[in-house]
Amino acid sequence: MPAGLKQTSSLVSIGFSVPETAANTFTQGSVDLNLSPLDQEVFVVLAINLDVDNPDAIAGLDTRVRAGLTTTSQTAMPSLADSNCLARATHAIQAAGFVDGGVGFVNQALETPPSTVEYIGIIATNDFFVQTEGTGNNAIKGVSGKVYGYRARANADIYAALVQSEVLSA
Repeated sequence: MPAGLKQTSSLVSIGFSVPETAANTFTQGSVDLNLSPLDQEVFVVLAINLDVDNPDAIAGLDTRVRAGLTTTSQTAMPSLADSNCLARATHAIQAAGFVDGGVGFVNQALETPPSTVEYIGIIATNDFFVQTEGTGNNAIKGVSGKVYGYRARANADIYAALVQSEVLSA
């Protein structure tokens, strides 16, 4: 258990799904955690599973579908280098120069942390955000997944620091 936090729930899994609004368009959805700021409640993230749609296999054309999960709203696809990005996944087909559908590649952040990691993130504000974006596809793509964690209560100093850190990292 992170210092300054007291667990107030058992393990919770939160499912989500975000389709693109149009093919090859950055789209973001938000998921409400219903946290109580008056009780200084936070959500401790233990694991994230991002299930990204497969890109279209189009001869001679590179295609991909990317997804991310962040603690703050984004205007473009986040990177794992961003402090508020908790997970990221990419499915790509490299087909430029090929007469067939090309070769598929998958890149993703560690979905389940090793047992030596207590948690992978703390969400102190009421929502988390899920992004998806395709490139070169004929059809709408998207992402679905689950976030696993538990609710906790923070002491006043820790809660203020977590909220300020999250908001300033936006």
